[in-house]
Amino acid sequence: MADIIFDPTASIESFADNMNILSAKNRSVIILACDANGFTKKLIDPILRENTLSVTGGIFPSVIYNDTKYDRGTIFIGLKENIQINIIKDISQKNYDKLDADMEKQIGNIDKSAKTIFVYIDGLTKHIGKCINVLFDNYGLDINYIGGGTGSLSFEQKPSLFTSQGLLQDALVYAHSRAKSSIGVSHGWKSISGPYQVTKSDTTVLKELDFKPAFEVYKSIVDQYASEPINTDNFFQIAKSFPFGINTLSNEKIVRDPIILNGTEMVCVGNVEEGNYVDILQGKKDALIKAAKNAADISNENMDFENDFTLFIDCISRVLFLEEDFSDEIKAVCRNNMPLVGALTFGEIANNGKNHLEFFNKTSVVGHIGHG
Repeated sequence: MADIIFDPTASIESFADNMNILSAKNRSVIILACDANGFTKKLIDPILRENTLSVTGGIFPSVIYNDTKYDRGTIFIGLKENIQINIIKDISQKNYDKLDADMEKQIGNIDKSAKTIFVYIDGLTKHIGKCINVLFDNYGLDINYIGGGTGSLSFEQKPSLFTSQGLLQDALVYAHSRAKSSIGVSHGWKSISGPYQVTKSDTTVLKELDFKPAFEVYKSIVDQYASEPINTDNFFQIAKSFPFGINTLSNEKIVRDPIILNGTEMVCVGNVEEGNYVDILQGKKDALIKAAKNAADISNENMDFENDFTLFIDCISRVLFLEEDFSDEIKAVCRNNMPLVGALTFGEIANNGKNHLEFFNKTSVVGHIGHG
């Protein structure tokens, strides 16, 4: 069984103590921590560097432990196996070819018996989409992936990725594990208008739809459904209920979350590529909760091993949308008396061994993880 510790104190002393406790009988640790803990490189790096554990994980707005969401605290998941961790730094400064070259240098050292890759990426940086494509192009469908984007609801980019080197930002961290996994993905958002062609964009910045200013098109639709006209002052509050959905060959759209308005341009979590066709979506609380349950059901149905723990990667904007009803979403996933751990992320990373690896927004990802 995984050696799981939840520490609600958020103290540095307790962080160090828990790392020492886990290192006595584990070789690796996944750390899921809350932004409100106030962890910084100065405080955390000495502990991470001095400990013998292989380290991965991230800092998020909130974490989930069993049936409760916490805005302060840290989850430690101790693993008996020595998971193989790889890091690509300065991803916002690299094009696809450079990212691919960096990853190819690391492939020769990979354990061929690995069945799952735990993926964490700075959720507030550029070129996330390129990183995910490079990861899939190098490792393909023979392995499952699960993880998410780190970051703070202040939208201030800062070190938020745990590694044995210390806290990092603007990086991709991916860890190969021998643990078996089954994964379910679902979001529950429905189209209200579209499709529109993305005729101008720059990585995460959506500039034009159908050759018109993006926000002009967006506002013309959203104002028909929102409680008040959307503008600069209330953009984040209203936009959380009206994401974009990128049309794909599969039945489920890939959701993109607009979080910042700059004039007529919208900054999204995750890339929106020129040439994509997108719909404007809207959510209903019951549909979102049902989708989370569906993700758990899919993962459970595909599980052909003994479950060790359940990893719930859920989008922070689902919490902002569901508010007090978010507890029902957790309850829809928490089952079978198995330990549930999770994070509320800036984008969700998953595939199920059958489909292309994607970086999702506003989506529920449930992974059942077996013994490594």
